[in-house]
Amino acid sequence: MYKAVAAIVLIAIGSPAWAQMTPEGLWRNIDDKSGEAKAEIRIRDTGGVLSGALERRLAKDAKPDDVCDECSDDRKGKPILGLEIIRGAKKAEGKDVWEGGKILDPENGRNYSLRMTPIESGKKLEVRGSIGPFGRTQTWIRVQ
Repeated sequence: MYKAVAAIVLIAIGSPAWAQMTPEGLWRNIDDKSGEAKAEIRIRDTGGVLSGALERRLAKDAKPDDVCDECSDDRKGKPILGLEIIRGAKKAEGKDVWEGGKILDPENGRNYSLRMTPIESGKKLEVRGSIGPFGRTQTWIRVQ
């Protein structure tokens, strides 16, 4: 009896930590140069495929009516607020890594190959965008 109760308690305690080891949720990205928060991105899972939209702009120079002039696909001319910037990422088999999708930089309109890795028990997310061997990694902070 006591073992069963202990097992249930351990599962209940461990579940929230396990559930956080996913990119799903709301994230704040930080500007590489200034160190200031730029935006909040909501990442959702639809049938095992992740997508992410720009939910809130935090940059001081952000205007509510800005559109993605630099985009060259279906997002061209669309408002940056609400813009889907992450598409098609899937969990790598046997790892806490999501890859295979694309991430859009609305400032230059470029799509980059995407790799996302939750770190620090899911409190942060390493987001790597790359073209071939070149790319950069940002660390996003989970918004509680």
